Amino acid sequence: MTVNEDSFTNWKHREEIAESMIPIIGKLQRERDVTVLLHSRSLVNKSVVSILKTHRFARQIAGSELSVTDTMPFLRALTTLDLGPSQIDIGMLAAMYKTDDRGLPVEEFTAEAVAGATGANKIECREPRDVVLYGFGRIGRLVARLLIEKAGSGNGLRLRAIVVRKGAGQDLVKRASLLRRDSIHGQFHGTITVDEANSAIVANGNEIKVIYSDDPTSVDYPAYGIKNAILIDNTGKWRDREGLSQHLQPGIDKVVLTAPGKGDVPNVVHGVNHDMIKPDEQILSCASCTTNAIVPPLKAMADEYGVLRGHVETVHSFTNDQNLLDNYHKSDRRGRSAPLNMVITETGAASAVAKALPDLKATITGSSIRVPVPDVSIAILSLRLGRETNREDVLDYLREVSLTSPLKRQIDFTNAPDAVSSDFIGSRHASIVDAGATKVDGDNAILYLWYDNEFGYSCQVIRVVQHVSGVEYPTYPAPLV
Repeated sequence: MTVNEDSFTNWKHREEIAESMIPIIGKLQRERDVTVLLHSRSLVNKSVVSILKTHRFARQIAGSELSVTDTMPFLRALTTLDLGPSQIDIGMLAAMYKTDDRGLPVEEFTAEAVAGATGANKIECREPRDVVLYGFGRIGRLVARLLIEKAGSGNGLRLRAIVVRKGAGQDLVKRASLLRRDSIHGQFHGTITVDEANSAIVANGNEIKVIYSDDPTSVDYPAYGIKNAILIDNTGKWRDREGLSQHLQPGIDKVVLTAPGKGDVPNVVHGVNHDMIKPDEQILSCASCTTNAIVPPLKAMADEYGVLRGHVETVHSFTNDQNLLDNYHKSDRRGRSAPLNMVITETGAASAVAKALPDLKATITGSSIRVPVPDVSIAILSLRLGRETNREDVLDYLREVSLTSPLKRQIDFTNAPDAVSSDFIGSRHASIVDAGATKVDGDNAILYLWYDNEFGYSCQVIRVVQHVSGVEYPTYPAPLV
């Protein structure tokens, strides 16, 4: 047999294993509310090729490719356990097993590693928590996709309604169409139908009421059966406590803003300060996409090396706030054509760092340039460190942070030498460290951080909502601290 035939035979064998993984992953999700991950990447509802590609991607962060032959024994072992709702990372299980020198059978090792999710330790499935989207723009529609995707077993978060101002002519049909197809993020994974008689969009069996209103105080949520809901305001129209408090009508328990909050509104970056949210806090902000991109790696660098000062320059994709062609705009430069120009503008991300990292005493400055791409941005984070180091040490540290630390859902890592912005469309991480572009000279470090300013940020929003709703299930094996 030739080498090529050997390679093809091996591929077909791995395809067969990946295919057999799909029903196991689906059954764990539906019946036990267990989400199977591979190095923080969900394998739920993934195709055979997607599962294989996710395994192969591990070589960029772990140094070697992970095979389905390595992870399948751990997936099978999970089916024999009395699991409760949780997220279980079979990539981490396989990696930890390789370094364990006790010679335990896979089944015994797995049972020990996920013991917190089994038997008397397991948590019970929680009642679904109602979610309302106020506004249905770029972030609103991506958050809707994620909520529908995560409906899973029927527990967790349940998107009940969308509140929008009524547009002229076939409003419901057009909004459903925008959810169904997206020029950047592609087709919706599933089926969408329109129920005009009941003013609803039905997505993968989830009935989502479309409520027309231009006044937060006028919506009668209990009339739609909505109770104790978390409302996600993605309009950005109100950003202070007084304005956002208008949403706190009967049926709405908490308000989450998808823009930087003003005044005393807490700015939350999941993975960094989400555990500081007070249980009785009703209004909070998920800060900005750029704040979410820079704060996790900034915290990681501060924890290991100390940070004395820093500057962030964001090269940001254009947004709906800009004009397609030159026209009047209240800002000095944003009125110029977005797809034809690089546009210097301000960013509040640097000042927002203080809210998310109050213990960081370093001064962080920032500026931004909008460029003619529709999605994915890059933050160039230039830091003066508290001690000298070298490039290899920094990259080894950040690679490990992306794999095993509590920030592994926020920080990703790539050493692909030809990576460009479009490669990161659909990334679920807050930011991705570009190893090839990293510069380190003594106590100076420059990090290049890619981020999908639409989808990655939407994932951070969902994580915050899961946390405040009480349906954020624990992950096993537990990240290393």
